[in-house]
Amino acid sequence: MQKNRPRTQINNKRASFDYEFLETYDAGIVLVGTEIKSIRAGKASLQDAYCYFSNGELYVRGMNIATYFWAAAWSSHEPMRDRKLLLTKRELKHLAQAVKTKGLTIVAVRAYISENGYAKLHIALAKGKHEYDKRETIKKNDMRREMERDL
Repeated sequence: MQKNRPRTQINNKRASFDYEFLETYDAGIVLVGTEIKSIRAGKASLQDAYCYFSNGELYVRGMNIATYFWAAAWSSHEPMRDRKLLLTKRELKHLAQAVKTKGLTIVAVRAYISENGYAKLHIALAKGKHEYDKRETIKKNDMRREMERDL
């Protein structure tokens, strides 16, 4: 029996403004019990989240998951700890090789709860935008809004 509850989604709006996404991946996140409860409650932030490699494994840094309100003091988690991401070996190898290229990084775009109840992180291989690229994006968005307003 499926429950009709809204799916939790935490977006990183700043990432699409600062970076141009080249490739996107969905990765699982290794979490402890109180972290998944906080994500389901929508108490997480991806504001400055980025991914890095350590010993051939991918981790996300800067992802803030607030402590769960109802958790006991001894069972709560550290909000800003680095969390391991789960991807296939082929994807990890491809990303590790791409990050070595100058100017590319891996940013967290969106965290969500999948249909089967697992926490997932939508990540993107990205290239940083210059100031003039950002202005161009703002102009395009303004023009699109004007067109929609006229309709």
